[in-house]
Amino acid sequence: MNEDALNMEIRKFLKQVGVTSQREIEKAVRAGLDSGKLKGNETLKARITLTVEGLGLQHTIEQDIKLS
Repeated sequence: MNEDALNMEIRKFLKQVGVTSQREIEKAVRAGLDSGKLKGNETLKARITLTVEGLGLQHTIEQDIKLS
């Protein structure tokens, strides 16, 4: 196994996850504000689960996102 290649592949994956996730959350918050479902002072509970097939890995991260 090439440790450097593995590290680069993991970093590329995590960058894609981070950028895409941020974009989707921002889009959903804007839609919630526009529709009146959100007022802008809420704290939202967020959860993401990382699954890696072939390794049996499942890791969940939970955190609150404060809108104000």
